[in-house]
Amino acid sequence: MNCLKDEHVMVPDLSAPLAVGGQALRNRIVLAPMSGVTDLPFRDLAWRFGAGLVVTEMVASRELALNARESWSRIRNCGIRPHMVQLAGREAHWMAEAARIAEGEGADIVDINMGCPAKKVIGGYSGSALMRDPDHALGLIEATVKAVKVPVTVKMRLGWDHDSINAPHIASRAEAAGAAMITVHGRTRMQFYEGRADWDAIRAVRDVLSIPLIANGDVDTAEDAQEILRRSGADAVMVGRSAQGRPWHPAVLAGACAHPSVEEMAAIAVEHYRMMLDFYGVEGGLRHARKHVGWYLERFASDLPGAAKAEIMTARDSDFVADRLAAALLGNAASRLGEAA
Repeated sequence: MNCLKDEHVMVPDLSAPLAVGGQALRNRIVLAPMSGVTDLPFRDLAWRFGAGLVVTEMVASRELALNARESWSRIRNCGIRPHMVQLAGREAHWMAEAARIAEGEGADIVDINMGCPAKKVIGGYSGSALMRDPDHALGLIEATVKAVKVPVTVKMRLGWDHDSINAPHIASRAEAAGAAMITVHGRTRMQFYEGRADWDAIRAVRDVLSIPLIANGDVDTAEDAQEILRRSGADAVMVGRSAQGRPWHPAVLAGACAHPSVEEMAAIAVEHYRMMLDFYGVEGGLRHARKHVGWYLERFASDLPGAAKAEIMTARDSDFVADRLAAALLGNAASRLGEAA
């Protein structure tokens, strides 16, 4: 293994490849699956910059199997390899059917969601709710593994709450059932995204696995990435919210690219906006793009007046939005908005 020495502990080199089943990740920074965020335009950008792996938004297994249009759009690919599709569900039959469909549509890796804390997901006994019933969860994993030839992976949390930290137990059983990799977010479901992720607690999962382990939670900087590897013993790092508003960020952490200049950043944001309009159509694109526009402005144009931000985010003229977004990120939005008033 390619390693770097950090405080007397050998940690993996983030720029080194990682084998998952028969697939190879080009480096060890993975873009997390995020519902409503990691659609095809976002994944395409993150991949082009150099992320080691990008994962689709969570796809509901039953809806995919029953031919729901939105679910099918979520598994689309644009030549990214390996193509990793994340599935969610509570019934082994639908998970197996959806996995077969994903494989048939070009998925190289199928991931099982056992980590989502959202009420609408756990209310259907999916996502992190599966951690409350390990036997049932293992039934889903076994059915999915048997249904496909591609590697099957599992993303989970530490447990349901602090009284039921069972990630090591479930991860060990998942490996025995044929899982090729485990990802652990260092929080329980009941924590949602509050407080700090417990990187040390992930170490207990490392201790019971021989397959690759990915550590996730609150990784923002290169120093964070090194520290989570050192404390968790993981093989790779997954980043989620820290990539919102900067699709280049996973690649920067992996050393695959430099942070873009202000001019490059503005051009990327506008390209991202245009890609979303092309992908969803103008009406859908305007709606889906708002959160991304908001993240770009929040990160890189924080001094822009609130009224100006609201105008950019709610405008229905795509050329207007693109022009004002670029101006805001280039740092002269205030004067341009003043001239237009």
